[in-house]
Amino acid sequence: MKYLLAYSIPLISILGINEQGIASYSGVIFSFVILPILELVMPIDKSNYSESRIKSRLENNIFDYLLYVNILIVYGVLLFTLIKITNTKLELYELIGTILSLGIVLGANGINVAHELGHRKKRWERILGKLLLVPSHYTHFFVEHNLGHHLHVATPEDPSTAKFNQSLYAFWWQTIVGTYKKSWQIQMKLNKLNEVSFLSIYNDMFWFTLIQVFYITLIAFIFGTTGFIVAILAGIVGFLLLETINYIEHYGLKRKKLESGRYERVSEKHSWNSNHIMGRIILYELTRHSDHHYKSVKKYQVLEYHDVSPQMPFGYPTSMVLSLLPPLWFYIMNKKVPNEMKN
Repeated sequence: MKYLLAYSIPLISILGINEQGIASYSGVIFSFVILPILELVMPIDKSNYSESRIKSRLENNIFDYLLYVNILIVYGVLLFTLIKITNTKLELYELIGTILSLGIVLGANGINVAHELGHRKKRWERILGKLLLVPSHYTHFFVEHNLGHHLHVATPEDPSTAKFNQSLYAFWWQTIVGTYKKSWQIQMKLNKLNEVSFLSIYNDMFWFTLIQVFYITLIAFIFGTTGFIVAILAGIVGFLLLETINYIEHYGLKRKKLESGRYERVSEKHSWNSNHIMGRIILYELTRHSDHHYKSVKKYQVLEYHDVSPQMPFGYPTSMVLSLLPPLWFYIMNKKVPNEMKN
């Protein structure tokens, strides 16, 4: 039941949004001040589960239910926030704090859970994942991540892989533009391969676009200009949170190009791993990202640690803060990137 702690970000955020004042920044303070401090003082857990324990965890549906609840949480926090800001006179600094805290919820409990559900085999679970991407304006992530990123990770063809010595801010531009562009390229290839029209129900990108327009139009209609602005900006915060995580997950790592022109197979060496316990729990084991890319069908509760995986010196929350300061990030991380991947 340790994964109940993943609900701490939305709980603390909504309490702060309700109180307003400096408390409106509670989501930011908890995620990027308190969590990094906790990660520094709490132990690192490198242990893996036995085969019997893995089997029992996979058979226990509670791990799935913990994910599903995030649908109610994300849309509940969103609705509460929109009602709050349209019925309360807020100072500018309170509005900024509210947007940031809401955006963190949309990223941590929205996109992150959508990522996990997007890899599931059951269609209805994937649909839940798509719904969690809507508030962050990032439904196209479903197409590009599953059919692009996992295929091209740690190569120049992947917009979601940060290059060695590339700053977070340069990466944001690369990945935001590149991911959206690549989503359409993948979708058009699928349309051609499956011989379906642009208006087909199987053209995900077309319907994703309509859904996103409908979502933001509905908010503008119900909550007015303020609600529209808050929803837009909070969604941007949400997807910037995702792309910051993408940045630290693959920074500087490259797959070797073979004589055949193909790249070596994706292995545990092509993503950064972190065993820092708080990040693991809060982000549903996303920090064991090396194993996720090695075997993307594995559920979060059974992801494992591999000795050969490159190890982050800090947990994900701490690393995200460091990435905002490129000189410090380069100083700490450049020497940890394997030498054969730097060229």
